[in-house]
Amino acid sequence: MTSRAYAHARYGFRTLIFALCAAASIGWGSVRADSWQPSPGHTQVPIWPNAIPDAYPVAGSEVWNTVENRPVADRPWVYVERVSRPTMTVYSPQGKNTGVAVVVFPGGGYQGLAIDLEGTEVCDWLIAKGITCVLLKYRVPFSGPYWDRGCKCHRQPRAPMALEDAQRTVGLVRFHAAEWHIDPHKIGVLGFSAGGHMMAAISTHFERRLYPAVDAADKESCRPDFAVALYPGHLSLAENSIALNPDIRAHITPQTSPTFLLQNENDDSDRVEDSLSYYVGLKKSGVPVEMHLCAQGGHAFGLRRTKFPATAWPQLVETWLETIGMIF
Repeated sequence: MTSRAYAHARYGFRTLIFALCAAASIGWGSVRADSWQPSPGHTQVPIWPNAIPDAYPVAGSEVWNTVENRPVADRPWVYVERVSRPTMTVYSPQGKNTGVAVVVFPGGGYQGLAIDLEGTEVCDWLIAKGITCVLLKYRVPFSGPYWDRGCKCHRQPRAPMALEDAQRTVGLVRFHAAEWHIDPHKIGVLGFSAGGHMMAAISTHFERRLYPAVDAADKESCRPDFAVALYPGHLSLAENSIALNPDIRAHITPQTSPTFLLQNENDDSDRVEDSLSYYVGLKKSGVPVEMHLCAQGGHAFGLRRTKFPATAWPQLVETWLETIGMIF
């Protein structure tokens, strides 16, 4: 077996082991061996017209699963895996249009995507408020910092594929702003869990593209005008430490996007120090930031309301967007 074939086989084996462990721990329903599709009336558009930068072979085609028993979700949700061709889906307001747009990054540990819990349901809320929502189905797995169950350690991707997808998408939204009735100065990002890390990454890595320019959209700024993260991960270095991930810390400047953070202290997936570390880093650089910490509420609740106060976060975000002059 060649070294390349061995690497591909090992990659496929690790993916299978991860899937089996996840299935046992969170309770998957049936597995659908086809690509996820948005609801009728919405169309996924590939964000890369031709070759995809830093393309990495994925063991198998895209699949999606129904997750049955996440304790903080009141009904099943959809988890998409093995995304090798990233897409964006634009959801436009049907009535009032504020001119604001938000690119949404679902979470999933850079292994998969909680595409409805932290994606389409978020778009339903945003368009009801007159905000255009752009749902990014970015590349997974191993496209950003991830937890390796084998070594029980954090690992970095071979290339920042998810961040490349995010940069490309924000540039595309700004390029199409007039066509989509968007104010090019009111384009933000919103991410959950691993998507919260991507929020911080694109808020601090916007001065240059991480890939060769493809077309005119890559000449547009990919800096978000504002950024929101719910229960972000991969931001602090160690347990009980608020030392910020150096790849983020080194790039925080006063031009970093104004930010909203929310996390629960009993989050069992991403620690509260993830939000605290980024908050401190932003404050030191004079970046406007608002943070909300709650005692209970867990992880991965999306917009689904529970008895815990953290699930009222959409109203907090709406108020914050008013205070920073995005909506009126």
